[in-house]
Amino acid sequence: MNIILLGPPGAGKGTQAARLVEHHGMRQLSTGDMLRAAVKAETPVGLEAKAIMERGEFVSDAIVSKLIDAELTAMGDHVGAIFDGYPRTAAQAEQLDTILDQHGRKLDHVIELDVDEDALVERITGRFTCAKCGEGYHDKYKLPQVEGVCDKCGSTEFKRRPDDNEETVRTRMAEYRGKTAPILPIYEARGIVTRVDGMAEMDAVTDEIEQVLRG
Repeated sequence: MNIILLGPPGAGKGTQAARLVEHHGMRQLSTGDMLRAAVKAETPVGLEAKAIMERGEFVSDAIVSKLIDAELTAMGDHVGAIFDGYPRTAAQAEQLDTILDQHGRKLDHVIELDVDEDALVERITGRFTCAKCGEGYHDKYKLPQVEGVCDKCGSTEFKRRPDDNEETVRTRMAEYRGKTAPILPIYEARGIVTRVDGMAEMDAVTDEIEQVLRG
């Protein structure tokens, strides 16, 4: 099975992708991760991409296509793919169809984690962690049992990510909408887009996705 998993930062896409990998033995294909790995391994495609990046240029769709093609070849026919962060344009969507076809595969589902922007802002901006052990907390949903003291290790130092602020979150949401807008109509026309409630509990989201995959 081959799926595209969509969702803005903070929607829980990483968690759900990890569960799909664990439960179904699927492979998460993140173009950014594949590119970094290819450059590090100095594969032919990696060396080509490295030269382009060193010139300060963007890696072309052709390079990305080569990365995906190589990964699908290495995976074997029995392993399902989760496409993460790709495609982002109509041209890339067309290229992905071609690559999948060459491997005797097809795109089965496009699953979008649907979120409420205001609720997502609240979810993300309220997050903080223990500076010592990393235990996670939230201003509204999970405060320490004793104010100012970590439940897990007793530390009194906490920290917040500098980019967990409203302006950054709303900018990310706008970028996400801009990137998905060109491709969703393509897949909606095929009837393979399903939206699940990304604001639900993680296990409930997982259950919804499993229902989609069972078809």
